[in-house]
Amino acid sequence: MLYQIVADLVMLAHFGFTAFVTVGALLLLWRPWIAWIHLPAMLYGATIEFVGWTCPLTPLEQQLRRLGGEAGYSGGFLDHYLEPILYPPGWESVHTWLGVGVLVLNVLLYGLVVARLRRK
Repeated sequence: MLYQIVADLVMLAHFGFTAFVTVGALLLLWRPWIAWIHLPAMLYGATIEFVGWTCPLTPLEQQLRRLGGEAGYSGGFLDHYLEPILYPPGWESVHTWLGVGVLVLNVLLYGLVVARLRRK
């Protein structure tokens, strides 16, 4: 039971990191210094998608699930949790588009933040 709870916490942390990578630039409207944390995280997240790396949280969660008596899952975190929701079966270049999407969205968000900060 403890392994399952910790695996769920790792999954939630992974979702949180993914959300931060995707739209964390919005936090700059609140605290501009967050850019020092967000930019490296966003570049790391996009690189994972472009290069095909596996985030270290994925094997950790999978191992915890196995130790907790669950089957775990194969593939990566995004493949398992988000890809079936966001993309239809058979879409071949999902990871490339995710990486491009993260970069484009964040360029737009950083542009919004810079424009707002200049108005102040």
